[in-house]
Amino acid sequence: MRTVLVYGKHVVGNLYNCNPEKLGNMLYLINLVRNAAKVGNMTLLDIKSWKIGNGVSIVGIVLESHISIHTWPEHNFATVDVYSCGSHTNPEKAFDYIASSLEAQRIEKRVIDRSYEI
Repeated sequence: MRTVLVYGKHVVGNLYNCNPEKLGNMLYLINLVRNAAKVGNMTLLDIKSWKIGNGVSIVGIVLESHISIHTWPEHNFATVDVYSCGSHTNPEKAFDYIASSLEAQRIEKRVIDRSYEI
């Protein structure tokens, strides 16, 4: 029988054909990360944001790890990472919430097990 010493799940993906107005709206994205943490049952500690050209980069630090969104409104494109080390959390649900909120028409999503088992 295997014992999980460290639980970890990392959900990463690309979002295509998103709503460009939302992708360029820093306040909207900050609130999106705040709400995604709630949806994923994560404990939000801080949010940092940067305007880079037309796009925005947002990093939400959660007690369990992080949520990040990087946007390119001129291409209707965003990349998203949701990583959690808490078995009580649901990073996939948080990722899906972000994708839906940004109105992504095509989603590439990958779930990576980052657990440590013996």
